[in-house]
Amino acid sequence: MEKVEWDKQYNIGVDIIDKAHAKLFRIVGKLIELSNNSQTYRHTFEEGIKYLEDYCMKHFSEEEGYMRSIHYSGYARHKQLHNNFRDKILISLKNDLRLSDYSPSVIQRFIGIMIGWLTGHIMVEDQAIVGKVTTKKVYHSSSNISVIAKAVNHTMQDVFRVEANLADDKYKGQNIGKALYCRLHYDIDDTGKVQLLLGIEEPLIYRGVGQMIGERLIQKGQMVNEASLQLFQQLFRHMGKLFRTEAEYELSKNDMLDKDEFRADFMKGYPYSLLFSTRLGYFAFCFRSWRIPQEKPETPPKQEEETQDQPPTEEKNV
Repeated sequence: MEKVEWDKQYNIGVDIIDKAHAKLFRIVGKLIELSNNSQTYRHTFEEGIKYLEDYCMKHFSEEEGYMRSIHYSGYARHKQLHNNFRDKILISLKNDLRLSDYSPSVIQRFIGIMIGWLTGHIMVEDQAIVGKVTTKKVYHSSSNISVIAKAVNHTMQDVFRVEANLADDKYKGQNIGKALYCRLHYDIDDTGKVQLLLGIEEPLIYRGVGQMIGERLIQKGQMVNEASLQLFQQLFRHMGKLFRTEAEYELSKNDMLDKDEFRADFMKGYPYSLLFSTRLGYFAFCFRSWRIPQEKPETPPKQEEETQDQPPTEEKNV
């Protein structure tokens, strides 16, 4: 088993944080090694995952302390991402492991989500702490294709470290080679929905999910699928933050698709269907949005005033 070799190009320049990031991926690499050994007992995985969790929480605490010390303006939002990972994602993953009795497929899912979440978080949120990545709103909200293309390229350079050039602004769903496909559903402030349909060639996705842990360690199937979904989600969240809009996007559902499912969904109609070329392959980015009709509250019918009958007056004998 090859060891994880941390690439210093992903350092943010803060020693305590950079060392923690390198160690986190060494731990994940060890979990991959354990998952490949059929003789590994459940107790060993439990101990490994507990160690990863404890170290992750220690790192979050140190990172938050550093952000406070420099009065980082994005501290509150960054801390919320840590809290969400700890209180929702991690708890859900551990429950799934326990309920499945640490089945191989669920272990692969756990490792994939960890790789995807940590990679995306480090590439965007942690780099932003020291100003290497901008999370400021630099684009006006627009339906202009050129503006959308600039935002996609901006995001791909931040997350995948590759330049994405617009190759076709009227992509028709044609085959882009051996690729991974997914669909992401988002709710917008309870008033609308956005649906993204993405296709990305394998060399490009392996570059994305394997850039910190090493492409040679990434395993096809469940692990790379889950890592890809996490990275796609972070890519879109980062892209959304670049636009000058106050809308809040919340992921409601995500699906991995095969080539035929991608094509069938594409045929339902996506007003924006863009194809980008990179030095590692093609990337299809299709999306549509719609508003949710707001039901007008029904006006209750007027109630007629009821006249209460007065009880008869008893006649008194005088």
